Amino acid sequence: MKRTTPPFRADHVGSLLRPAALKQAREQRAKGEIDAAALKAVEDREIDRIIGKQEEVGLAAVTDGEFRRSWWHLDFLWGLDGAEKTDMSTGIAFAAVTTRNEGVKVTGKLGFSGHPMIDHWKYVAARTKRTPKVTIPAPSAIYGRPVATPINKDVYPKMDAFFDDLGQAYKKAVRAFADAGCRYLQLDEVFIAMLCDPKYRQQMKDRGDNPETLGDLYGDLINTAMSDIPSDMTITMHLCRGNYKSTFMGSGGYDAVQEVLFNKIKVHGFFMEYDDERAGGFEPLRQVPKDRHVVLGLVTSKNGQLETKDEIKRRIDAAAKFIPLDQLCLSPQCGFASTEEGNMLTEEQQWAKLRMIVEVSEEVWGK
Repeated sequence: MKRTTPPFRADHVGSLLRPAALKQAREQRAKGEIDAAALKAVEDREIDRIIGKQEEVGLAAVTDGEFRRSWWHLDFLWGLDGAEKTDMSTGIAFAAVTTRNEGVKVTGKLGFSGHPMIDHWKYVAARTKRTPKVTIPAPSAIYGRPVATPINKDVYPKMDAFFDDLGQAYKKAVRAFADAGCRYLQLDEVFIAMLCDPKYRQQMKDRGDNPETLGDLYGDLINTAMSDIPSDMTITMHLCRGNYKSTFMGSGGYDAVQEVLFNKIKVHGFFMEYDDERAGGFEPLRQVPKDRHVVLGLVTSKNGQLETKDEIKRRIDAAAKFIPLDQLCLSPQCGFASTEEGNMLTEEQQWAKLRMIVEVSEEVWGK
């Protein structure tokens, strides 16, 4: 059966490959060759184009492709009160590459007093009749990278106060999106998924954290973030083990975090990475409450090879052995460009994958 509220039977995570014109304009802006208004004009033009493309391939939810951001998480975090941009000594190690060395530091009391991304959402909402969706990092993004976040100890001598303020800042942020009219918001949650990886758990232990309690802590923060939403707002959570230039950060099935995911966190739907064996089996889906939806990320965004419809349908059938088909939807496993560099595929391949997802969803659940 078709769904008229999010998450939709054919959905997508949010980020899209940055076109060459946008990459060039961002480079020119960084060098001071063009001003902010000139960059915005290019962003606007390219966002208008991809809103049309998303509608054309049949998606019910439309984003700005994260075209005004450099990172899936840092641009949002830098906009919180008390948080600032910092350059780390090294980037974060992924399977085959190391990221740029930009990070976030906490220099003052965390809070929320407004954010440019609310206007970014409004821009999309004014230009589509579909459901405009916004993605922001889950609260754990400020803390969960395997290198410690610099936090001013004079401001936060005790971490309890830091996490309390983080939760309240997010609660205000989510409410601000709601007050602007947003009814579909996604929290991108990498670091609960990363707790499935023994190597990552050891890294967190080595820096003085307890991986046994981090999942509950991150879950509490998500629940706080969505504790003041209107009754008609949908909050989903995207789970990912890292996505940078087509490589990844971690591996491991969801079994290790299924209790926190499905029994603690109150989101309405889960976008779950399931494009290869790194994500484990579908067995944890047995735990999903009857009133939640799981968006199966069966189509990889990490390469351009188009999966066959039969292959995807077989995987949906396999998942439906553990959770009713009516609770399932379909999407790519992640965004196509979690950072502005993007993954190793072409725009044509990206749109082919999204079109195929729409077609499969219609064949499985009906038009």
